[in-house]
Amino acid sequence: MGAQSAVIKEKKTLRRRTTPDRSQRIRFTVQAIFAALNLCLGVQFYLWARFYERGGTGLYVPRPAGAEGWLPIAGLMNLKLLLVTGRVPAIHPAAMFLLIAFLLTSLVAKKSFCAWLCPVGALSERIGKLGQILFRRRGAFLARLPRWLDIPFRGLKYLLLGFFVFFIAAMPAVTLESFMQTPYGLIADVKMLDFFRNMSTTAALVIVVLALLSLFIENVWCRYLCPYGALMGLASLLSPLKIRRNAAACIDCGKCAKACPAALPVDKLVQIRSVECTACMACVASCSAEGALEFALPPSRNAGAAQATPRRPLRPLGMVALLAVIFFGTILFAHATNHWQTNVPRAVYQDLIPHANEATHPGFE
Repeated sequence: MGAQSAVIKEKKTLRRRTTPDRSQRIRFTVQAIFAALNLCLGVQFYLWARFYERGGTGLYVPRPAGAEGWLPIAGLMNLKLLLVTGRVPAIHPAAMFLLIAFLLTSLVAKKSFCAWLCPVGALSERIGKLGQILFRRRGAFLARLPRWLDIPFRGLKYLLLGFFVFFIAAMPAVTLESFMQTPYGLIADVKMLDFFRNMSTTAALVIVVLALLSLFIENVWCRYLCPYGALMGLASLLSPLKIRRNAAACIDCGKCAKACPAALPVDKLVQIRSVECTACMACVASCSAEGALEFALPPSRNAGAAQATPRRPLRPLGMVALLAVIFFGTILFAHATNHWQTNVPRAVYQDLIPHANEATHPGFE
């Protein structure tokens, strides 16, 4: 019995990975670059709005259409308009194209938008890391809710998504188009800016509570409340790329399951189909066995072949290239077809933006 254990131990040692995994360092770099891009867009958009708030005097910078990425509801409304009418909406088209780009990343590479690109997800992750430093050594870091609470709480983001989808689906195309032409619809991006500039006490309190909870529970907002992430998760069900485990190479150390921020049983499954998988590759990075865990396409089976031929896994740099092609390719397509910018006359902006606080949602008038 002792000799058999020694043999098993020797095999496990021989199978251990010899090359360091760089996936998390690469992913954090991509997150930082995308966050910096969002910050630059935010500053440019602020300067553009301030020009009109000052009565058209001072520094003028062009309006960055990429700021519409912070208008997911407008993007969803415009996507419905495109599907129903076959026409690209004139107001906030970039919101729709960015939504399409992020959906494409999920259709191809699981919910990778959440773990690789989303600045809110990146911030939540950093707060969680801070919580580990502050509390784990003292034994006060909760990390994850008990399973009996975790599973029903996960459903909250799908309920929120269902509300928005039902609301938009129930609106006729002509109503959606008319909404976009209202003062509120035209400057919905400025209203979003004002939300952050003139945040209410209630909104600020909610954000503070979520930030504090993120110190103790991993990815509170992303895991339980983000409807955008819920949409990406549903799209990811069609993704051919998945975390795949080679049971023959696995040494059953369980590190992958412990590393998974979504608490998925990676060490027990052959492939991860869950909508909660963000393709963060943390499980792959933690794996000690060479070739035991990969983010890869399904194995191909040639006609007449006795065994399936494994496909090459998608490496971290390959993931970066894939995301870049989808993201920038979608934007270039929108530019090439003249459907990226919202072409509203400057006189209209000059009339509306200084009085943005007076533009109320048509449903509340």
